[in-house]
Amino acid sequence: MTLNDPSKTLLLAKQVIKTQATALEQLIEQVDDNFTKACSLILETSGRVIIVGIGKSGHIGRKIAATMASTGTPAFFVSAAEASHGDLGMICRGDIVLLLSNSGESDELVSLITPLKKLGLPLIALTGSPRSTLSKNADVHIDISVQEEACPLGLAPTTSTTATLVIGDALAIALLDARGFDKNDFARSHPGGKLGKRLTLCVKDIMRDGEQIPKISANTSLKQGLLEVSSKGLGMTAIVEEDDQLIAVFTDGDLRRALDQGLNINQTMMQDVMTRDYQHTGADILVVEVLELMQTKRISAIPVIDDNGKLIGALSMHDLLNAGVI
Repeated sequence: MTLNDPSKTLLLAKQVIKTQATALEQLIEQVDDNFTKACSLILETSGRVIIVGIGKSGHIGRKIAATMASTGTPAFFVSAAEASHGDLGMICRGDIVLLLSNSGESDELVSLITPLKKLGLPLIALTGSPRSTLSKNADVHIDISVQEEACPLGLAPTTSTTATLVIGDALAIALLDARGFDKNDFARSHPGGKLGKRLTLCVKDIMRDGEQIPKISANTSLKQGLLEVSSKGLGMTAIVEEDDQLIAVFTDGDLRRALDQGLNINQTMMQDVMTRDYQHTGADILVVEVLELMQTKRISAIPVIDDNGKLIGALSMHDLLNAGVI
């Protein structure tokens, strides 16, 4: 099957986006004190946020639960259909329930009102109808109504589910801010993948040390310096005093300048061509911070020193790439 009219397809795609964008603009005006009341109820809750939905709202609910859980608000999703057949036992006293339904009349959710109230749980309803059964029975109702779905048939949940998702994200971020949830908290809940590495990996975890560190003294020849740069493969070497105190660096850029001046590599000393104004880092610095420094200064490798200025390691862009940081 092929597209009969590509231009029509593009027009429809743009119309879908425009319809949803317009709905979100209108949603801003619908956010009122009920939103802050919902946040307050959640913050006062000693248990978890239980998000309940079915169908497309259920899919959105899973995402909202995941976002809340990763930003400091313990939450999980329960299918309304499964709740009536045993999964209600997953919900405990002290929890708070977030009910998702555009119509506010989904039978599976309405049937849960009585057992949830018997548990004494606060109910927050996200619906498109303030007069619906769910809205009337909730402690707080958040209006997610939209004027139209993006579906040309006006049937498939599209704009309404987007509105639900956006309000869910807004709740999660508002709660994150209220809890003072910071980068360190975020790192603890995201230990895996590139994101986790960027938030938790320190220079000492991936730096080159020992014999891998390119270093040489200032009173050796440029030729010896070039051999050190070549053998360690970092495109630079550190210049140190006898106790490994870092005093300068020598890079590919320094080499180019030396060659441009026609200097003799056997007679020229490293002290004559090294760079004393250099960038360095510490071992306990997050690699993401060092990456930003290296990118800003346009350097491919950087020496690592301790608190006393002693050379203890070296780090290159290639090391960052191998570690999965970039």
